[in-house]
Formats: sequence, structure tokens, C-alpha cells
Amino acid sequence: MDEKAPAGRLPERDRPWLMRTYAGHSSAAASNALFHRNLAKGQTGLSVAFDLPTQTGYDPDHELAAGEVGRVGVPVANLGDMRALFDGIPLADTNTSMTINAPAMWLLALYGTVAAEQGAELARCAGTTQNDIIKEYLSRGTYIFPPAASLRLTADLVAYALLRMPRWNPVNICSYHLQEAGATPVQEVGFALATAVAVLDAVRDCGQVPPGRMGDVVARVSFFVNAGVRFVEETAKMRAFGALWDEITRDRYGVTDPGQRRFRYGVQVNSLGLTEAQPENNVQRIVLEMLGVTLSRDARARAVQLPAWNEALGLPRPFDQQWSLRMQQVLAYESDLLEYPDLFAGSHVMTALVDGIVTGARVELEKVLGMGGVVAAVESGYLKGALVASLAERRRRLESGADTVVGVNRFTGTEPSPLTAAGADSIEQVDPAVEAAAVAAVRHWRAGRDGAAVDAALERLRADAATTANLMPATLECVRAGVTTGEWAGALRRVFGEYRAPTGLAGGVGAGGDATLAAVRQRVAVTGRELGGGRLRLLVGKPGLDGHSNGAEQIAVRARDAGFEVIYQGIRLTAGQIVAAAVEEDVDLVGLSVLSGSHLAVVPAVLDGLRAAGRGDLPVVVGGIIPAGDADALRAAGVARVFTPRDFALTGIVDELVTVVRHANGL
Repeated sequence: MDEKAPAGRLPERDRPWLMRTYAGHSSAAASNALFHRNLAKGQTGLSVAFDLPTQTGYDPDHELAAGEVGRVGVPVANLGDMRALFDGIPLADTNTSMTINAPAMWLLALYGTVAAEQGAELARCAGTTQNDIIKEYLSRGTYIFPPAASLRLTADLVAYALLRMPRWNPVNICSYHLQEAGATPVQEVGFALATAVAVLDAVRDCGQVPPGRMGDVVARVSFFVNAGVRFVEETAKMRAFGALWDEITRDRYGVTDPGQRRFRYGVQVNSLGLTEAQPENNVQRIVLEMLGVTLSRDARARAVQLPAWNEALGLPRPFDQQWSLRMQQVLAYESDLLEYPDLFAGSHVMTALVDGIVTGARVELEKVLGMGGVVAAVESGYLKGALVASLAERRRRLESGADTVVGVNRFTGTEPSPLTAAGADSIEQVDPAVEAAAVAAVRHWRAGRDGAAVDAALERLRADAATTANLMPATLECVRAGVTTGEWAGALRRVFGEYRAPTGLAGGVGAGGDATLAAVRQRVAVTGRELGGGRLRLLVGKPGLDGHSNGAEQIAVRARDAGFEVIYQGIRLTAGQIVAAAVEEDVDLVGLSVLSGSHLAVVPAVLDGLRAAGRGDLPVVVGGIIPAGDADALRAAGVARVFTPRDFALTGIVDELVTVVRHANGL
């Protein structure tokens, strides 16, 4: 740009944000190859997706890991896997974001050890561990320990990073999944800031950080947000986030440096807003969502990762990820966006939108703090219930047509798409042999280490966990001894226990739905009388490690509104637990929800279990992200119906559940 910029332009073009793609699958070696390819295409940072066993603290050979290994991310069971994952990637020069929460301390210990083996100075390593456990209790489901113990791990990691890894963001307050779980912009801002307050209070009160360094702690807290297609409102939301964060950190924590109070965030635009129907429409959705976090210079994301057009169909291929990366590059390098000051400064419209969100979010924040803080609001079920209710209202608006989703509830006529003509070849396929290889590899790793050193390291970890000592030194000793992910988490499970979060279904959330609900309610009542007079009983089950429970909860709510008695025990159940519940509760129908891609493993396990228990007659339906070929295989195995995101009308689904029960009983 010329030395004297034209009026209204910046004297120098802004630097682009960090550009990432959320990547990882199959194995450490396969993911490493993908990282190298993406970096060569101009990606400027890494964002690592871990598989569900790694995220929930299990090794690949654990019962709950069956069908989940390498599905939604890369399996990392030990130091050897972490070495393979970053082979040939200089960690001192690469900004790395890791989407890991309950075992964040463990993964950062592995990462730091590999960086040190490369000769990197830890003080130079830059990146982020997501490490926001609160939203896991509310939406994503990859929690392990109770809230208090989880916040202790977070505070320990923050204190460690402050001293040893000052360029690292040890916690990334994540409102992304709150929006997916139903949060309005006001709730998203209010609930996320309540989480940030809980984390900062835990760090302040743990005694490991001098009071004079709280400004340094605040400066390393980052956020990870969601951006929906209503991009004007999303722009206002981000400006509101920044205003409230500045206020909280100044007034509650006494941070006087405006630079330390700056709201720093990364973003992935809304994956669950992408549609299976007419998936080509997702391209323009992604672009519009990206604008919501880039248009406003004063509230621009520091890092952006975009989903791919086909994520509602399955795992994106390298080409699909490249397509999303190119969207970022065109905006950053071809458009003139980065040449201007803030486009919304002085806008009466934007100011009014921001003020409205700030006011509402402040009310939500004060309400949560009045309950005793975000942990109390989780344990009481208030937050989960609020999200379930908001999502139910969102679904009601979709089904009634009050909200339009192009290609789903309006403009549904379509030409055949060349993008999906190849069927299953339009998404990345994970070789089933990946899981067997990971199981063999972790067993080989265990056999080749010093057992006495492992036992000693785990004993130290358990002993330290029973005190208030920072757990990072003991965790690093576990890394060096060759402890596995499952063993590290297992040792802490013995001390801290495990946790079952409230489902959010206990409170009333309103019937909602369309005008046909009354007719479905009548069918439910008639069918119950014909079967003996009782209410129809539906068991909603989440087999395996998939914690995305939004769809299952909405089906449970609508089925209850239609007159079903619903049994829902939450997430992360084995096939045996689901079968036992179905038999004990004497249900009329089992509904399984699987979004992780493990359906071909976990669903047949439930069917086999029911047959072994003498209830092979009990009908089973399945919902999830299930390709057409897999749906055929499930039906051939005995599944009565398969529902996918294309089936958005919940009342219609519940009506079909009644039909399944009637057919199964010869009515």
C-alpha cells in the first residue's frame, strides 16, 4: 500500500489471522502426513482433533473405545504417539491448538516433552489447550471428573504454563458448543463469561499464582467461539464479548493494563448448522459465518478454522479441507478487508445490537453468580435445562417454518449434485483396521517399558492428587515413564471419582412442535391401551463415547410431550448397560443416537445383547450422521428405522416411532 494511504484506509494493511483446519484421524502417522500437506498449502497454524477415547481418558483397548478409535480425531495413547504426530514439525515455530479438555494436562505434558526432545525452548512454544471442562458438562460430553476436581486440574495447568510456557494459552473458554446446544447469543456470552470467572477464581484462590501476576494470567486466557449464519448478529456478539471481558477483568480482578484485558479468541464457524440436504449450500453458509468474526476489526478473531462443506455427511477429505482453507485465503489476500479501520465504528445499528447483548448477558452472568457460580449452576441442572429449552424453541421455529433453512424446510427442490454423486467416496473413510492396529500398538508399548517406573509414577500421581500439590510434575514423570492416557486418567479416577452430568430433561421445557402433535399424542395413547393399558416406554441410549447429546435430548423431549414415558440415562453407555436398562425398564422401543461414526460397531453390539437377553423382539431405531450404505447395513442387521439430520421434523420422527412399536407388536 502507498505510504500515504487514501482517506479512510489504514496506513498499513493488517496481518491476517491464523488460518487453521481442524484435522486428525486414523493414526498419528496419517494425521502427521495431513498436517504436513495442510501446512504446505498455506495453513499458518495447526488445530489437532483427538479421537473420543483420548478425549475421555481411555486407551484404544478399553471396552468403551470399541468403534471409536481414530473416528473423529487422532488417537494418542502415549509419548510414542505424540512423537509420531509431530514428526518433522518444529514445535517451537508452529502455533498449535489442541481440542482437549479433561486430559488437557496430560496432552500438554506429552506435547512439551516432544518439544523438548526436538530441542525447543518451552518458553518459545505457542499454542492453546482448550481445557474448558464446564461446557463439556453442558454440551459436548467429554468430561471425566467432577467439576471441582476438573477446575483444580485447570488451575494447576494455568499456574504451570505461566512459569514454564508463557506464550501458551493454557485455557480456552469455549462457547462454541454452547451455541450448538441451543444457546442464544445472550446465553452464549453470559454462560461463557461465567465459566471464565470460575477459572480465574480457581487460579486466584489456588495459592500458586502471586496476586500481582493475575494480569499475566488474564492475558493468556483465550476464548473459542461459534459463528452462525446470522453474521450481523454474530459481529455484535463478538463486540459484546470484548466489552464485558474488559469490564470483568478490570473490576473483578484489578487488571489495569488494557493490553492484558484484550479479548482474544479463535473461532470455528457453525458445523452443526451445516445440512445433509443440499450440502452444496454449506459453502455459502461457511463464508457468511466467517464474515461475522472477521468484518469488525475491533473484534476480529485471532485464529479461524472453517469446517468443510460435507461435514454433515461424514469426515471431510483433504480436498474438502483445502477448499475451506482457500475461502480464508481469498478473503484475507484477495479482498480489501484488511485495509480498513473498524467498519462499524459509529454505527447506530451495531451499537444498539451490542448494547442489547451486553445487557442480557450481564443479567445471565449475575444470575449464575447468584447461584454460587457456574459449578453450582451445572450441578443444579440450571444451565443444561436452559440450553435444552432454548434448543427446543429453535427446533420449534424450524419445524413451524418461522425460521428458514434453505434446502431443508424451504426451497427443497433440487438437481442431482455432482458433489455427492460418488456416494461414500465423497467423504473420508476410516479403515476399520485402524482400531486393531492401535490396540496392538498400545499393548506393545506397555510390554516394552519399565513396569517399576510406571508403577512408581502412577503412585506419585495418586498421592499428589490427594493433596493440593500441582499435578503437572507428577504428570510429567508419568510421561517419561511411559504411562498411557488411560492409565493416567484411571489413576485420577481412583482419587477424584467420575461424574454423571444432569441431562436437562427433568425440568419442563414446553411441548412446542407443530399442529400434528395432538394427533401423535392420540396415537401414543391408543397404542398404549392396545398393548395393555400402560404408557409406551422409550429408552433413549447413547452408546460408546459420543457425547453430542443435543439430538437425543430433543427426541426425548418431544417423545415425552407426545405421551411416551422416556428413560434417558445420559451419555457414554456400554452396550451391556443399554441392554440391561431396556430389560429392567421393560421398554417398548430402544432409540440409539450415534454421531461419531461408530454406528457399525456399537449398534450391532446392542442388537446382539438384546438377543442374548431374550429380547430380540424389541425394536431398535438409530439416529445420527449415517451414510446411506451404512444405513442399509444397519437395517440388514435388524434396525427398524434409521434417521439422519435430513429428518428434521421431530414430531414426524416420534410419529414414526409409534408406527415402529405397532408393527413390532402386530397392531
